[in-house]
Amino acid sequence: MNLRQLRYFTRIVECGSLSRAARELNVAQPALSAQLAKLEELVGTALLVRTPHGVVPTENGLALYHHAVFLLRLAEQSVAVARGGSRAIQGMVSVGLAATTVAALGLSLVRRVRERYPGILLNVVEGMSGHIEQLLRLGQLDIAILFAPGLAPDLVIEPLFEEELFVIVPRDSRLVPRGRTSLALAEVARLPMILPTARHGLRQRVTAELERRGLRLEVIAEIDSLSLLMACVAAGMGATIKPMGAILAEGSRAHRWRALSVRDARLRRPNFLYLLPPDRRTAAAAAVAGELRAVVAELLADPARPGFAPLDGDEGAWGPERAGGRLAAE
Repeated sequence: MNLRQLRYFTRIVECGSLSRAARELNVAQPALSAQLAKLEELVGTALLVRTPHGVVPTENGLALYHHAVFLLRLAEQSVAVARGGSRAIQGMVSVGLAATTVAALGLSLVRRVRERYPGILLNVVEGMSGHIEQLLRLGQLDIAILFAPGLAPDLVIEPLFEEELFVIVPRDSRLVPRGRTSLALAEVARLPMILPTARHGLRQRVTAELERRGLRLEVIAEIDSLSLLMACVAAGMGATIKPMGAILAEGSRAHRWRALSVRDARLRRPNFLYLLPPDRRTAAAAAVAGELRAVVAELLADPARPGFAPLDGDEGAWGPERAGGRLAAE
């Protein structure tokens, strides 16, 4: 088995098609098929199943894929260290974050890594947390922040912080009287709401809290794009419920928004750090994880950033044995 075979195999799995993988690798398809056959002969079992729509990995093929991704990353890091001629930590580290998390932590994380570890190429992937979770499971991320424990029980999981969920409206909105800094849950239920779709964990948390009080949300639109959702709220179509990161994502326009607490309900969203196990974690990934923890500590200590707090409880590190029930992707 060699790295070329592993590189070919991982690309086939990611493309779901031999012909597409051959094009992306700039390799003739018969040659690619021959390398795949040699790999299957070496391991003694089928790695892919051919379907009318392409190929999908078998159970053994999926296991090989995850390890192959890790080995290829180690190989790339080894080459980078050799070329650099030093023992400095080097390599690429992929970090998956939701859009609101990027707004709260992203800039500080990139700055810290750049200043302390110039040999690390930081790859920040922004997306809906369901997409981030999928990439994590496929082995395409080294680190991720997700909103529930137990989503990938084979990884190391650490509680990071929790975010308060605010009712967010434009500063000049007529939906909430001027001077108000908080609302009762019954008042929230009377507002026209623009929220993520019902499968999202944030929406489920809010809905469950209202249902416990015999209340229902007045949802006028369901939007999974943060930028479009906030644009609709800015246009006066309704209010939304989001963490402070949604306002931080507005950058220089953050002053145009009002964030109102819900005074008679605990609306919070926990954030968990997901890491590869130590035996699969590169030195670069460990360094970036350390910087991410430092960024979170700075965030929690900053009085100018309300809405963030330490995650309550004595969980310590969440391992596979603490994998709990799963919330839908947020």
